[in-house]
Amino acid sequence: MSGFEDMDVDTIWMDGEFVDWDEAQVHVLTHGLHYGSGIFEGVRCYDTEEGPAIFRWDEHLDRFYNSAKPYDMDIDHSREELTEATLELIESQDLQSCYIRPIAFYGYNSLGVSPKDCPTRTAIACWPWGTYLGEEALENGVDVMVSSWRKHASSQVPTNAKTTGLYVNSMLAGEEARRNDYVEAIVLNKEGNVAEGPGENVFLVNDGELYTPGLSESILDGITRRTAITLARDLGYTVHDEAAISRGELYTADELFFTGSAAEITPIRSVDDVTIGPGERGPVTEDIQSKFFEVVERRTDAYDEWFTYP
Repeated sequence: MSGFEDMDVDTIWMDGEFVDWDEAQVHVLTHGLHYGSGIFEGVRCYDTEEGPAIFRWDEHLDRFYNSAKPYDMDIDHSREELTEATLELIESQDLQSCYIRPIAFYGYNSLGVSPKDCPTRTAIACWPWGTYLGEEALENGVDVMVSSWRKHASSQVPTNAKTTGLYVNSMLAGEEARRNDYVEAIVLNKEGNVAEGPGENVFLVNDGELYTPGLSESILDGITRRTAITLARDLGYTVHDEAAISRGELYTADELFFTGSAAEITPIRSVDDVTIGPGERGPVTEDIQSKFFEVVERRTDAYDEWFTYP
């Protein structure tokens, strides 16, 4: 991904107003900067024959507001206001496809650990963003490693909330992988079972059936994870969506793939230098991936309820 300076975007919505991209700033003593006290979403808008279409916006908003609850964070903007602001950002910047980042965080007022005197700030930005792990990854797959870092447990912090500070865990795992010449990581939970990738959920295929870690395995309830489960079942596959997957099962899988709003459906061709299946995108992964892109590119009238149009 290139830097923002290379992108033709100029506006961010912030606390109810549209502001110049370079003026969307916060104070250095902002609570969220020091303590990671923010929540966010990552959403895709796709270029379709009907024009730009935001994928599963309602579900992302559901998770956005739900993520705020464990942190007693009151978002002073309605779903309708956030939707209207996002659609206007897409239209005004003439974005045909883009990545959308809603974020809410505790702002500037005091710097005790308690945020009770700090205002909640809310912002939305949209920008062009291609394939997260690379275009070739969608067909050829990626090489990953099992990280030495473990995923935190839901008894420590809520794993069902998409919280800014918790992504330090993801950053550590991902950077460890890249330092060791892998594209991405897989993170285990405290029990040693497979949790997820740094920004993706994980699916395993054996004997034509799909397995993905359940919510009790300390994973984020991914929107693309839900999409893959629905599409796979509609295609006739059996999906075990409350699975506990051991590290060893990764190496003996017929197929593995990541799902995520950024990663979409990305095959995994090796784990810790162990080749998965034939070492390329498998038939089940390809089937689900093809169906996914058929849906998000609106080459089918099915699943229309998943889309929001400007």
